[in-house]
Amino acid sequence: MAFPENANAALGRSYPLGARIYPDGVNFCVYSRSATGLELLLFNHVDDPGPARLIPLDPRVNFTAHYWHVFVPGILPGQLYGYRAYGSFDPQNGLRFDSRKVLLDPYGQGVVVGPNYSRGAACFRGDNTATAMKSVVADLRAYNWEGDAPLHRPFHQTVIYEMHVGGFTRHLSSNVAPEKRGTYAGLIDKIPYLQELGITAVELQPVYQFDEQDAPAGLSNYWGYSPVSYFAPHCGYSSLRTPLGPLDEFRGMVKALHRAGLEVILDVVYNHTAEGNENGPNLCFRGLDNNTYYILEPDQTYYSNYTGTGNTLDADNAIVRRLITDSLHHWVSEMHVDGFRFDLASILTRDENGVPLGNPPVLWDIDTDPILAGTKLIAEAWDAAGLYQVGSFVGDNWKEWNGRFRDDVRSFVKSDPGTVSKMPNRLLASPDLYAHEGLEPEQSINFVTCHDGFTLNDLVSYDGKHNEANLENNRDGSNDNLSWNCGIEGPTDDPVVEQLRNRQVKNFFAITLASLGTPMLLMGDEVRRTQGGNNNAYCQDNEISWFDWTRLDKYPDVHRFAREMIRLRLEIDSNQDDQGMSLTQYIQQARIEWHGLKLYQPDWSEDSHSLAVMIQNSRAKRQIYTILNSYWGPLEFELPPLPGGSQTGWQRLVDTALPSPDDISAWGQAVQVQGSTYTAQAHSVVILVASNPG
Repeated sequence: MAFPENANAALGRSYPLGARIYPDGVNFCVYSRSATGLELLLFNHVDDPGPARLIPLDPRVNFTAHYWHVFVPGILPGQLYGYRAYGSFDPQNGLRFDSRKVLLDPYGQGVVVGPNYSRGAACFRGDNTATAMKSVVADLRAYNWEGDAPLHRPFHQTVIYEMHVGGFTRHLSSNVAPEKRGTYAGLIDKIPYLQELGITAVELQPVYQFDEQDAPAGLSNYWGYSPVSYFAPHCGYSSLRTPLGPLDEFRGMVKALHRAGLEVILDVVYNHTAEGNENGPNLCFRGLDNNTYYILEPDQTYYSNYTGTGNTLDADNAIVRRLITDSLHHWVSEMHVDGFRFDLASILTRDENGVPLGNPPVLWDIDTDPILAGTKLIAEAWDAAGLYQVGSFVGDNWKEWNGRFRDDVRSFVKSDPGTVSKMPNRLLASPDLYAHEGLEPEQSINFVTCHDGFTLNDLVSYDGKHNEANLENNRDGSNDNLSWNCGIEGPTDDPVVEQLRNRQVKNFFAITLASLGTPMLLMGDEVRRTQGGNNNAYCQDNEISWFDWTRLDKYPDVHRFAREMIRLRLEIDSNQDDQGMSLTQYIQQARIEWHGLKLYQPDWSEDSHSLAVMIQNSRAKRQIYTILNSYWGPLEFELPPLPGGSQTGWQRLVDTALPSPDDISAWGQAVQVQGSTYTAQAHSVVILVASNPG
């Protein structure tokens, strides 16, 4: 089809935004309300000192209701381009135009970054043509998906694995080909590992194009929470060194993960950009329409900083709202992803003055969007300015990272006082937070560790953070980690301490995977990945952060325990003995009784460190009795009597105090327990099962 009817095709049109390919050329369109002029620049190479072709856009004919547009015949996929915007440099009135800066297309579907890219050159006055990122014209229709589509797995069958695309295979020990290390293709090579582990979804830390130079001097932005484009996959994760390579390689990764039965959830950052504060660079949004995209202070020279990164996107602005929903549509419809985790999602509830809204339009736009129906939506329901909405996030379809689960479980396992009384809520999907909404238990995304903070190994190996490598004199990162080093700070060869650390790691896995809600695990926790006590490794693109695959041989018992614990959880979903019940159905239909060392006598006191729970489901063929002992000595627990006719008596399914392989058994292979009591060793989790009669 030729370009749509237009008396003068060269004028272009205002829809769609971005660069849209037609058989005879490309329509370019970008929004800028305040610019007085715009130029489209076409480049042959990313580091060219000047454009191969410069096309001025005439505001009399190439401008419609704040949209600048032009149609250029003969353009093919792979063409590099950018914009220059003209207007006032008047920071006090929110305007920061600099016509010497090359700007990315906010809707560009590809980005290239040359070896001479300079964030500094984009910060200071002057021409940065040769050192700027460039957008890429792409034709997404050309890719063969071979029938692929998002998987739409229910949350009650989901176990999430938060991971970093680059760090997963960048270590030499990954045994991935050198050209694939740290790439989408490298992740594909490790899919068998993910399948064996048993997780059902990968949650990828940001894969939108981000600015790797947004970090302290001499370091790089590793995590990727520094976006410059909301439509383009990060080119630094591609082994294909062509302008369109990242698009093809990313889609190939999604397709391969889907074939393996694994969903793809993206960690998305719609709360700020890499352009930073008033001293930051002109990369895209700032240079096109600064006071449209950002929340500014009353003195508009300065940016409101609810993110801790220097700026805050104005998600209440209609243009930004459209950008967010269009971006989500793109990743679902064109890139086939299964869901999104929204970084600092509470910021999306703030209006143009930073005031939280009762019914934020952008959240309801996403919640009710038909294109996003069935897509997983997960909120980090807080921001960096004190807004905390866990248990009260707006919307019908949003799930939430449950920070209360993280904190209370950490405190209980490290034997803090006053924590036993909090555990029933955390084990049962936090009804104190979510029951009033009448939503499913999977509303609660249960996690103990994530990218931000200690790894599970470091949680049991360090009392304090050790962030010296970040070059901020250990001032950055949280000081409140709820961690315990088990007696020695950092690495040790002491076998007693190491045994206790292994046990504590298994305790965290057991509690997370046996609790109602949706479990999330952190990459490498299953092999005790360490960051050397660094709890804010956002700028450490090195062995501090990477997955060291030699630890798979060093901690095989931890890996096995995590794998088998995942299997136990998911087999309840499909095991014919339990009539195909999910864990949610099993517990929701059960009678739950809380016990202490004595039956029916739970100890909720401040000094208590133990709890037991009996889950009786008459419709299922087994009962479950779980003992949690965070006391520093062994405790003897009375066992509940079983219904008459029970064929097996109590059997031990899990005991984290036992050496591997006795620490965990498969369903149907549990070991018979003798007597009417069970001694739970210090700092241990025990799960017993018994078959119902009949």
